[in-house]
Amino acid sequence: MELGTYLPIWKQLSPEDQRALEEATALRNAPKGTTLHNGSADCVGVLVIKSGQLRAYIVSDEGKEVTLYRLLDRDICLFSAACMMSSIRFEVTIEAEKDSEVWLIPTETYHAVMERSAPLANYTCQVLASRFSEVMWLMDQILFKRFDARLATFLLEESTIEDCDTLEITHEKIANHMGTAREVVTRMLKYFQEENMVSLARGGVTIVDRNKLDAMAG
Repeated sequence: MELGTYLPIWKQLSPEDQRALEEATALRNAPKGTTLHNGSADCVGVLVIKSGQLRAYIVSDEGKEVTLYRLLDRDICLFSAACMMSSIRFEVTIEAEKDSEVWLIPTETYHAVMERSAPLANYTCQVLASRFSEVMWLMDQILFKRFDARLATFLLEESTIEDCDTLEITHEKIANHMGTAREVVTRMLKYFQEENMVSLARGGVTIVDRNKLDAMAG
């Protein structure tokens, strides 16, 4: 099975633990838009991304979405198995942003191996610490950074992920990522266009002057 090539600590696991993970794990296709995990009551298992792109986000009582982080090839998602960590409860939704393939490791199997394997336990702690850092960075952005700087940072990050200056993304989708209203995004994008930083088209944004956006992002 290919799973071993997607877990960096695979060779540190015992043959018995490797076999337990291989026998329990299933490869799942997730077309774009598929919800893979929905809230803390949903404990589907640990997801290892073989290909594609997933998005982890939270939803406010008013229905506003905020993207916490993205998961790309070879990333691992633990919050989809949060029930195995009694002190962690996140109402996080995980959806496929692109057509994806993921390895699904059942929660019970992963937890059992983690309980007896120090390498897997340490790796799990490292992944959790990394995700916590990403969430804290996001909180800092939301609480202390101006929206124009946040939007500039978002556009530059999207361009890096897509490896393209033309982004096929709507104002509504940007608002969902950033936890704000579509009208706020539209006003700021129009300002960016007036300043010749971007050009706007229906369903898309093209970066025109990356240096100006960099300066705006700070």
